Amino acid sequence: MARQMAVWAEAASSEEGRKASSRPVDLVHLSRYTLGARELEAEVLELFCTQATIYLERLRQAGSDKDWKDAAHSLKGSASAIGAWRAAASAERAEALSGEALAQGRDLRLRDIESAVREAETYIGTLLEDR
Repeated sequence: MARQMAVWAEAASSEEGRKASSRPVDLVHLSRYTLGARELEAEVLELFCTQATIYLERLRQAGSDKDWKDAAHSLKGSASAIGAWRAAASAERAEALSGEALAQGRDLRLRDIESAVREAETYIGTLLEDR
């Protein structure tokens, strides 16, 4: 079972798997991640929404390159866990910024992340209403 889960995780996180999902949250990935447990899916989605709010605020308040990178990295992991690939990719781009590039691109990158997270949260809200 552990081996099968590793295979699923690898396939779902591949570039092809990311491109295959046109939705803000890859439901196939989410189902594999939660082993199809619908209650767990809902819990993980709610947790993402809570955590995303915290990480976005940490990005807004980041006073150093390290603070910025830590918040972006945490958001990237949280988004990747549920299959919110656009939010994860946006956070990954933000994580790569430092120094002068961060100073110049911070506001644009933050707006990009906020947009991707908002899209995922809106979709999640719709999913949770339908359950």
